[in-house]
Amino acid sequence: MHSSASALPVPDLAAIQALTRDDMAAVDALIRRRLASDVVLINQIAEYIVGAGGKRLRPMLLLLAAGALAPRGKGIGADAHQLAAVIEFIHTATLLHDDVVDESDLRRGRRTANAVWGNAASVLVGDFLYSRSFQLMVELERMEVMQILADTTNLIAEGEVLQLLHVRNPDTDEAAYLRVIERKTAVLFAAATRLGALLAGADAATCDALHDYGLNLGYAFQIADDVLDYASDAQTLGKNLGDDLAEGKATLPLIHAIARSDEATRTRLRGAIEQGDTGAMADVLAAIHATGGLDYSRRRAGEYAQAAERALAGLDGNDYVAALRGLARYAVSRDH
Repeated sequence: MHSSASALPVPDLAAIQALTRDDMAAVDALIRRRLASDVVLINQIAEYIVGAGGKRLRPMLLLLAAGALAPRGKGIGADAHQLAAVIEFIHTATLLHDDVVDESDLRRGRRTANAVWGNAASVLVGDFLYSRSFQLMVELERMEVMQILADTTNLIAEGEVLQLLHVRNPDTDEAAYLRVIERKTAVLFAAATRLGALLAGADAATCDALHDYGLNLGYAFQIADDVLDYASDAQTLGKNLGDDLAEGKATLPLIHAIARSDEATRTRLRGAIEQGDTGAMADVLAAIHATGGLDYSRRRAGEYAQAAERALAGLDGNDYVAALRGLARYAVSRDH
């Protein structure tokens, strides 16, 4: 174990983005190049989604993990750029499919692709992005890389179906909620950080540690996200407050409130989930506040963020390791 990793100051998001700016620009250029299709609608929708930007957190994680473990003077390299693009394509495909399933019309403050072009086009372009990601990963001719991404993509698909089973289900408990988060969010974070370590030539134990970091970060990030749905406003959040409730999704603040409320309140909350009743939002918020649902959820997110940082304990300190620590803290301190 090395103590130097914690000696460096922990950077904020802007500093982390500055650290990866050149590599992310290379990834973005590669994404645009490899999105191209002679089918015009594919280009339009793909450009619309990718052009929406967002934080590009998942590809950035792969680059940071690769940078954290790269032998001195070796840098991050073209293979990492290519796999970072693969991770973003897989993520984007899941967003397209997600928005159709959820019947969402807003994401990051703008209309979703399905709201603009319709469900059929969104599903099919999602399929194009999935298959394009597999073309990109095959080019690297590394069986281990393909294995990780094939397994991860399959887990994500299971997560989508699992979430569907819990829609409007008021019996969703914390364990079931965490199973969905693991597959829908955490496994792709974990794949990104494991692949970065693998490309840097790290040994099996280090690759496992980076996988654990990514997995825990994914949990922290998603739970914090679900807190924002009850604690933010549409301007900050970029989607409608209470969207989770409208979609009949029981997330941790509400699951906690149901478990801790009296019988009458519990019946009202269960009904709100079953009906996807945003009219009950005032009652739901009151119950969440009365039971400390937001504080409990923030505490759980914080525990996962700390576990993510602990997974980095054995690494030699450098700017990239410090940035990974910074992301663990950013995950639970952000407001959108």
